[in-house]
Amino acid sequence: MKKTFLLVAFIATALTQQLFAQGAKTSSLSSLLSSYYGVKDALVTSNSPDAATHAAEFLKAINEVDMKTLDKPEMDGFMLSQEKLAFDARHILESKDIAHQREHFANFSMNFFKLAKAVKLSDKPVYYAYCPMKKSYWLSAEAAIKNPYYGNQMLTCGKVAETLNK
Repeated sequence: MKKTFLLVAFIATALTQQLFAQGAKTSSLSSLLSSYYGVKDALVTSNSPDAATHAAEFLKAINEVDMKTLDKPEMDGFMLSQEKLAFDARHILESKDIAHQREHFANFSMNFFKLAKAVKLSDKPVYYAYCPMKKSYWLSAEAAIKNPYYGNQMLTCGKVAETLNK
């Protein structure tokens, strides 16, 4: 009887730890997605200082990802993208010029999409939108097009090319 009780207690403890680890993984990677959305939204409104602020948040979040909470495929996907994402976020942070920030946002979005394909960043849909004028993509939390490459000049130019986490 005691052995059965100990076995059940051990299994329950192991499952609980695994669930907490998964929750930590989702929240640390989710912070990357929300910081990315912050950069995108700032570019939509042509707000260079806010884009820089959110890029700084992204850099902080990418440095705080606890690799121990990622399983092997997620760790591999994250490690392949980590340096490229940090590079582009740093350039968005350091620039005051909205056009230059938007140039780096194109690469930032391409690299972030690779991460989003490799690692589940959210339980909600993530929309991968395309701007035919810029020939570049971005990720969005909503299907409605709000173009970060041209802001108010061409706010609704583009289309959703793919939806992740349907």
